[in-house]
Amino acid sequence: MIGVDLGTTHVRIHVKGKGVMLREPAVIAVVKGTMDVKAVGREAYDMLGRTPGNITAVKPMADGVIADYTLTEKMLQAFIRKVVSGASRFLRPNIMVCIPSGITEVEKRAVVQAVNEIGGRKAYLIEEPIAGAIGAGIDIAEPVGSMIIDVGGGTTDIAVISLGGIVVSESLRIAGNTFDQDIIRYVRNQQNLLIGDRTAEEIKRKIGAAILLSEQDNQTMEIRGRDLIDGMPKTVVVNTEDAVAALKDSLNKIAAGVRRVLEKAPPELISDVIERGIVMTGGGAQLRNLDTYLTKITSIPVAIADDPEDCVVIGTSRALDMTHVLQDAAATSRRF
Repeated sequence: MIGVDLGTTHVRIHVKGKGVMLREPAVIAVVKGTMDVKAVGREAYDMLGRTPGNITAVKPMADGVIADYTLTEKMLQAFIRKVVSGASRFLRPNIMVCIPSGITEVEKRAVVQAVNEIGGRKAYLIEEPIAGAIGAGIDIAEPVGSMIIDVGGGTTDIAVISLGGIVVSESLRIAGNTFDQDIIRYVRNQQNLLIGDRTAEEIKRKIGAAILLSEQDNQTMEIRGRDLIDGMPKTVVVNTEDAVAALKDSLNKIAAGVRRVLEKAPPELISDVIERGIVMTGGGAQLRNLDTYLTKITSIPVAIADDPEDCVVIGTSRALDMTHVLQDAAATSRRF
């Protein structure tokens, strides 16, 4: 049995009894004009922006859903082959894939079809907040309210969960990739400097923050790019204060989404959430001081789950052994 976190920026695969067997960027490189695969994952990621004219490296996932069905299928095939190679007992395994809570029926069908095409015996779907909650160690079957905020690469999923299901949720197409674009835009406008996605991600990871809590929080970093005025290479210094300003609008939108979910949830469940706190999962949850920022916005304690990047894929795999979750997921898969 295999759990797959088919993310916008990364694909993670968990094999029952073996743990997380694969963590790779969701990138594939093919010969231009053909479907001849040259590389997938980390090797393809390293080719981004550096390929010759006859090879193109692309991200087939966008905003948490499949943007290019054929390339996504080929990418998944390559990844599944890596984790099941030489293990005949895993041939045609049951595969559960996590999906954003707000995707359409057509987008769900595309995921199921892609899994069926790569040789899965049976395809199941599970929503990211449910998978994240399971992976974070929350007993979702309890008749109490738990709140999850999963900040991934393409989407931020916010949900209140009780009795094994989502009571109220919202999926925002604002997440880690959006943060990168915010930083690129800010540096271009403030410094007249053009930088790429990888530099923006490095800024976010090394000196980025949701808010500044002290003078010591304001770190600096030297970056390189192309001067938009004379077109020549240029080096500038950016700091955490710049990153906070760049991310302000996107973080405000996420905070507004959290408020809306809290406003829609039944009072009894909100009482549980206040008592138990909010749990954050996903790679984007590691943005410095994001938990403190949301705590100030909601007045509810916000904690980051242990191993937030792997929470969703671990929960996805565990869900295959949980009857009450599996029945819901099976009902979803049968519709397709």
